[in-house]
Amino acid sequence: MVKIPTVSRQTRSNWLVDAALFFSAIIAALSGMYFLFLPTGGYQGGRNPWYGIQIIFSRSTWSDLHIWGGVLMIAVVAIHLPLHWPWVVTMTKRMLKELSGKAAPMNIRGRFNLILNLVVAVSFLLTALSGIYLLFFPGGHTAVDPVILFTRTTWDLIHTWAGVILIISAGVHFAIHWRWVTKVTTNLGRASIAGLANKNRSLRTAE
Repeated sequence: MVKIPTVSRQTRSNWLVDAALFFSAIIAALSGMYFLFLPTGGYQGGRNPWYGIQIIFSRSTWSDLHIWGGVLMIAVVAIHLPLHWPWVVTMTKRMLKELSGKAAPMNIRGRFNLILNLVVAVSFLLTALSGIYLLFFPGGHTAVDPVILFTRTTWDLIHTWAGVILIISAGVHFAIHWRWVTKVTTNLGRASIAGLANKNRSLRTAE
């Protein structure tokens, strides 16, 4: 029998959720960068020289990718957060104790990781809320802006720059956890291959 690498059920679940989050984030980020660097408005040869340009997909397809990539990302985060809720509670209590002087200061690495996760969480929240606003109130020449807290223009700016911060901070977060990603991915791959090998061996033995 081929030895199968051990991967806990929780680690497998975390990997699957993180993989879904990664791919939905890639779709949302790439389509977002498309609109950041190729904005609408202007006219060909005028103040928007990139007017009408097509990169791989049409503008409407990029729009659909951005919308549904973002919706999928929000849905996956709704699953991701409960899985890591114990860590969130623990770190929040730890931070409050440190601020009140009831606990020793965290080391530099722990503090950086906490701040980075906070930046990711806040930027994601702002990106998601502004994205939902723009999804339900897309605007246009004849559309009425309901002005919920902010104008549509302000929501658009929040969505753009919160998204930029999210991409940068999430990229750093991913780089920090790269060793875990490669280790678990390798073990899952080996486990799948070993499981298939054992299954084929068992079938040949049964014959």
